[in-house]
Amino acid sequence: MPVDARGRVDRPPRELRALVFREFLDALEPLRAARKLGGILFQMPPYVVPKPASYDYLEWARDQLGADEMLVEFRHRAWFEPERFEELAGWLEARRMSYVTVDAPRLDGANVPSTVVAATGPLAYVRFHGRNAGTWNSRGKGAAERFDYLYPQTELEEWINPLRELSSAAEQTFAFFNNNNQTDGVAQAPAGAQLLRRLLEEHDVAVE
Repeated sequence: MPVDARGRVDRPPRELRALVFREFLDALEPLRAARKLGGILFQMPPYVVPKPASYDYLEWARDQLGADEMLVEFRHRAWFEPERFEELAGWLEARRMSYVTVDAPRLDGANVPSTVVAATGPLAYVRFHGRNAGTWNSRGKGAAERFDYLYPQTELEEWINPLRELSSAAEQTFAFFNNNNQTDGVAQAPAGAQLLRRLLEEHDVAVE
C-alpha cells in the first residue's frame, strides 16, 4: 500500500482496495458456509457526506460483495434531511443495500445520526449505540467511554413498535447493541439485548 510521510496508508487505488475486499470476504467463508453471515456492515463516518463520490463508492463496494448482503450506516446528519433521505432510501433499495437505523444520543450536531426507522433491503438492522450525550463529543474519549450506556426499560420500550414494523418490512431483522462497557459490574450490551428480547416476547414480537 502507498503510504504518506508519516507511514500511514493514504488513498490506495481501487485495485488495491479490491484486493483487501477479496481477502476479507474470503476470510468470512466459514460463516458463509455455516449460514451464519447475516450481512456486512459499512459504517460511513461523519466526514462522509452526501456527494457524488460517496454514492460512487457505495456502488463500487456493493459490486465487491457479490451475493453477500450489504448494510449501510450513515453518521453525518445531512443524510437524514427529509427530502434527501427519501431519495436515498429509494437509491439504496434499487441496489439491494440495507439501511441501518441508529439509536444514538438526542443531540444536535453534524456527527450525530438522526433516528430514522426504515428498511430498504432484505435485512433490517437497528444499531443501539446508547444515549450518552455527555461523552459522545468529548475530546480524547475512546469507544468505551462514548458508548458507555445502560439502556433503561422505558427507552427500549420505545422500540417495540418500530421493530415490529421493520420485521414486517424485511425478510430478517437484527438488533445490535454497541454499548460496550459495564455499569456496576453489569455488561451493558448483553443486558440490553436480554431486556429487549423479554419486552418483544411480552408484546408477541417473534425473536430468535
